[in-house]
Amino acid sequence: MDKILEQSLLYDFYGELLTSHQKEIYEDFALNDLSLAEIAEMRDISRQGVHDIVRRCNRQLSGYEEKLHLVERFLKIQKKIEEIRLLAHELSDSEAFDRLQAAQCAQKIEGVCGEILKNL
Repeated sequence: MDKILEQSLLYDFYGELLTSHQKEIYEDFALNDLSLAEIAEMRDISRQGVHDIVRRCNRQLSGYEEKLHLVERFLKIQKKIEEIRLLAHELSDSEAFDRLQAAQCAQKIEGVCGEILKNL
């Protein structure tokens, strides 16, 4: 997984566990793609201070994931849902079932998958 996606997922799952100051700086760096120097200037702190906060946040977020594995579980569920969607498309193309029944079944499966994704 690329670093940006990993940072975003970790922040999505565990960002609320950071202090408000950490969240603001981490969001600027990881989500808003600002440089350390830009953040330092905006916040009136040193570039090294910003770097330390970002590094500390990365360590904290990774530590939460090591203990809780929420992102890992989310990605596994997402993969399984994609497999179900592929099966639903195969089912709708199958000649073993009445085409209408197969298409209805596929629509139901896709609907359930969509609901699961919304609730994750």
